[in-house]
Amino acid sequence: MNNIILSLQSIIRTYTQGGGALNVLNKLNLEVKSGEVVALVGPSGSGKTTLLQIAGLLDTPTSGEVIINGENLSSANDTKRTLARRKHIGFVYQFHHLLPEFSALENIVLPQMMAGASKADAEKKSQELLAQLGLSAREKHRPAALSGGEQQRVAIARALANSPALLLADEPTGNLDHHTAEDVFSVLMAQVRGKNLGALVATHNMELAQRMDRIVRLEDGVLKE
Repeated sequence: MNNIILSLQSIIRTYTQGGGALNVLNKLNLEVKSGEVVALVGPSGSGKTTLLQIAGLLDTPTSGEVIINGENLSSANDTKRTLARRKHIGFVYQFHHLLPEFSALENIVLPQMMAGASKADAEKKSQELLAQLGLSAREKHRPAALSGGEQQRVAIARALANSPALLLADEPTGNLDHHTAEDVFSVLMAQVRGKNLGALVATHNMELAQRMDRIVRLEDGVLKE
């Protein structure tokens, strides 16, 4: 049986707006297992990004529990949350957010060194990841010299650099043309499958969503299978 990598239990997220309360997430429950890719769909403004931020320990719920790889981090302090993100979670966003002054290789090396890896070990792993993503010939190029698809593949490699158990992706192909989106999605799926990760992928692309293991839809703050 696959391990439960992410468990969100009775998550409520309320914001104060104009003197009133706005419920974005309402008693939301979700589990993601290792080896499972879950598509998160829903209209713009439905709270998908808020859900991903809570799952990724970048935001805290108003109430409810966030359990990552068996550890309840609902009331963890900032230091513990940061360490848990570094250890367990990889992020891929719609825009790659690569550091423009560093090469593709260096963008993947840096998070590993921040987690305590030696430069030599980090460079070796970064080269292996770039090779797996078909970018060995581009490792010395800075982001501006890469195509949109290449930039996003580097961002995927960076997300995988610290061997996370959970991958969170927010519209990872949303800024790409159809052909490039297909290429990036195939690379992403191959890496998730090959490394037996749990993945939660927010997308508006229903063609891609239907190729994942299951689809959950966020409507009015509630998840529906």
